Amino acid sequence: MLLEDAGDLALGETAADDALISAAVRQALADGAAPLLLGGDHWVTAPILAGVAALRGPVTILHVDAHSDCYEDFEGNPRSHASPFARILEAGHASRLVQIGIRTQTAHLRDQARRYGIEVVPMRDFTPAAVPRLTGPVYVSIDLDGLDPAFAPGVSHHEPGGLSVRQLLDVLHGIDAPVVGADIVEYNPDRDINAMTACVAAKLVKELAALMAR
Repeated sequence: MLLEDAGDLALGETAADDALISAAVRQALADGAAPLLLGGDHWVTAPILAGVAALRGPVTILHVDAHSDCYEDFEGNPRSHASPFARILEAGHASRLVQIGIRTQTAHLRDQARRYGIEVVPMRDFTPAAVPRLTGPVYVSIDLDGLDPAFAPGVSHHEPGGLSVRQLLDVLHGIDAPVVGADIVEYNPDRDINAMTACVAAKLVKELAALMAR
């Protein structure tokens, strides 16, 4: 396996960034690579999936998060970090969306889950065995706040009652379909403690790279 760091993508913090992100993902896939992207807020997943779908078609998404990020718009912004999966689903870039770690649902988000047929695995009594089998191609999107803040304090929105690192690793190890891309987002170094979350993120990079190489 060759793991190559392509460096940082030069972004301008405008809506024009979406096209740049999608183009970079399309190029990586065209070159035979499985892109693993590090964010950034979770909005980046929307243009990433546009790039993936352009070459791979609609994919199965495993989404790890405390929040479902499926608001129709959030505070009037349809490109919010709380809305990427609504945009992904309405564009037809996902054939299936499975969410784990979610523990902040609202009535609107429950309606969105029904509207789009999102499979939400409840955190209450969660076990890795409760995650349905994923058929490929699979894309994995990990918001670090999907983990309990005891394991990942370096995030902007602490939501107690989340996944343990061991549970998340067991879920990843249970994927037996091709993984064509992934992202890890929402790391906030200003809130980290002794680089705990950075170490967890580095571990997840290694695990995801191994999955994609397999």
